[in-house]
Amino acid sequence: MHEALALAHEAIGLSEPNPRVGCVITAPDGRIIGRGHTRQAGGPHAEVMALRDLASRFETARGASVFVTLEPCSHHGRTPPCCDALIAAGVARVTIALQDPNPLVAGQGMARLRAAGIQVAMAADHADGALLTEAARELNIGFFSRMQRARPWVRLKAAVSLDGRTALNNGVSQWITGPAARADGHAWRKRAGAVLTGVGTVLDDNPRLDVRWVATVLQPLRVVVDSRLETPPASRLLDAPSRALIYAAALDAARGNALRNRGAEIALCPGTGGKVDLAAMLADLAQRGINELHVEAGHKLNGSFVRAGLVDEFLIYMAPTLIGAGRELAAFGPLERLQDSLALRFVSVLMIGDDLRLIARPATIR
Repeated sequence: MHEALALAHEAIGLSEPNPRVGCVITAPDGRIIGRGHTRQAGGPHAEVMALRDLASRFETARGASVFVTLEPCSHHGRTPPCCDALIAAGVARVTIALQDPNPLVAGQGMARLRAAGIQVAMAADHADGALLTEAARELNIGFFSRMQRARPWVRLKAAVSLDGRTALNNGVSQWITGPAARADGHAWRKRAGAVLTGVGTVLDDNPRLDVRWVATVLQPLRVVVDSRLETPPASRLLDAPSRALIYAAALDAARGNALRNRGAEIALCPGTGGKVDLAAMLADLAQRGINELHVEAGHKLNGSFVRAGLVDEFLIYMAPTLIGAGRELAAFGPLERLQDSLALRFVSVLMIGDDLRLIARPATIR
């Protein structure tokens, strides 16, 4: 299962919107005879790739044991059911890290395997299995969010000084952190189905919002929250290599046509006060198959996400520097009582080059 989980990591930046799944097949004598992970959407799943791998080695799956990080699918989507492929191959036992949260599967894959006489076990029932199960869920935390909450997992990324500033008062922010932290940030972009910013950041920084510092097969969807369609048609985020989606509160025909001529899609999502309804936007992104949403915005939009309780995870790179007066991470409040603050818990603390990477989640999220 450890190796299956390592294989699942290879599907990052490849399998969206499908979950990242790894599969290992062992012969009755314990030899590993097949390995595979999920390919691009519409391509083979991990189990089929592992079966193909063992066939290329002139091995047989009959009587073999299968270790897979997510329950084999039982429905016809873009590909046939994986549980049928395992049944046809004659495997004897399947160990699964997680039940699939997709309502089209949700235990039905395991039931069909058992009905065919295959032994089915959960990794959590074995030594260190609980840790493997948790690791498998973390790898697909966005897929679970989309299936169970009908919204993506929202990760808010920011680079800050030791005194919590994301930019100078004049908006200058490049670069607070070092190159190692910036490369690590692109690795997190690679995980996401979409990277989001606000129109203020577009106007100030003209970002590209793509993945450049690490290799990837897929580029994330680039999303802009732009209530009044102020995004300049010459913005770099409208260039290739991926699609751009702009959420607006109202449609200006001339501006809309100019942006569409640059290949952008415009989605109306009006909220109160002439702003974009962020919760409705997240629901729409889930409908579009976005599992993880990576937010790299300014303090105002960050504050809106925080006030609405829509941030699932904070990814913060802290530089060993002091800026003094400047822009904060998220503009919300002011609070009257400390007990009204957003309580967080640290998930990870790690040095990245000369900077500190902090991952924190609301205390209510486990």
